[in-house]
Amino acid sequence: MAEANQRQRDAQRRQELADAAARAEAVAAQQQIDAFVAALRDAGAATEPLQATLLNGQRVRTPLSGWYLNSARTVAVTPDGRYYLLVTTGSALARFTGVHPEPSTPSLVIGRGARDGESGDLADFLQRATERYTPPTG
Repeated sequence: MAEANQRQRDAQRRQELADAAARAEAVAAQQQIDAFVAALRDAGAATEPLQATLLNGQRVRTPLSGWYLNSARTVAVTPDGRYYLLVTTGSALARFTGVHPEPSTPSLVIGRGARDGESGDLADFLQRATERYTPPTG
């Protein structure tokens, strides 16, 4: 019985460590996002209306505006620094009513485990988005 209790304590400790690592990653990612938003705001970059992609591939409107981070337009940041994954479920009516996505916890890696070829470091996606949304100087 003592062995089972020790295994439970060990499993609980591993979960606590994993949770702490995830929280630390989210804080670091949010710092990068906040710097991105500040840079775009300082550069006068305009936001655009954000759309979500339903699981059937259909694009629908959202009440959000902001900046897309990837070319598939499924990851975005709003001017208040919230991070959104814009792939969602929706009914047949979503085409007419739109959807209301909830913000997600940011990660330092976008598309971790994805097979669509669009995964990588958050910093790289933010850099490309900055270049895309910032008016050229000169």
